[in-house]
Amino acid sequence: MSSSENLNLAFAFTVVGALAPTVELGPGPRGIRRMVPILSGSFEGPDIRGTLLPGGIDWQIARPDGITEIEAHYSLQTDDGALIRVINRGFRHGPPEVMQRLANGEAVNPAEYYFRAAPSFEAPAGRYDWLNRHLFISTGERLSNAVTLRFYQVL
Repeated sequence: MSSSENLNLAFAFTVVGALAPTVELGPGPRGIRRMVPILSGSFEGPDIRGTLLPGGIDWQIARPDGITEIEAHYSLQTDDGALIRVINRGFRHGPPEVMQRLANGEAVNPAEYYFRAAPSFEAPAGRYDWLNRHLFISTGERLSNAVTLRFYQVL
């Protein structure tokens, strides 16, 4: 493998968001539909920081195989006023007893379950357009009324 085929990750930023209680929307063809309103939060990294704006939604489908599909839509506002749209799609799953502890609102070590997503960004031209030109991955940690996401740029 040549060096051009190697993938490296660079830490971009962390988002900490406050969440409203999960709203069950009932069964659908692929599983139980849910939504989790995003209330507020903050984000910070080496080259970016600001506020997670209220009004976002984490749309979820709890599939019969124990996997939760996640598609979160939300907006970030940087400290200098730039607005960035985020769509973050991924999966959360783990052993049934671990997922039950999460559902009960217990603190669970994120190493005990899988929570990964592939975000896409829509940032204005200029200082933050690097978000538009690279692929990213995120890891997550779900708390009873919050979420912590760590974003990494694929180099």
